[in-house]
Amino acid sequence: MNLTAHAAGSWQRHAVCRDEDPELFFPAGNNGPAHAQAEEARAVCRRCPVMQLCAEWALERRIHEGVWGGLIEAERRAILRKRGQGTGSGRKKAVA
Repeated sequence: MNLTAHAAGSWQRHAVCRDEDPELFFPAGNNGPAHAQAEEARAVCRRCPVMQLCAEWALERRIHEGVWGGLIEAERRAILRKRGQGTGSGRKKAVA
């Protein structure tokens, strides 16, 4: 997969999560069951050939909710802060 495919969004056709229940990637809350669900979603991401492209896509769009590219919300916020991009004041919900 190359950056041209990333820019065009065609990477999504290769995503392993396409065959999974989308709810898996949006755990509700921060408790034990939600943590376990997030880990299950991350396991799907680790099998995915476009995991890094997915993570970058979510970071570029500052998507705060869900598991994207194997990254949970807090990890994406930390990456954006480290890059000096912050997270902005608006929260975007993803539509996969």
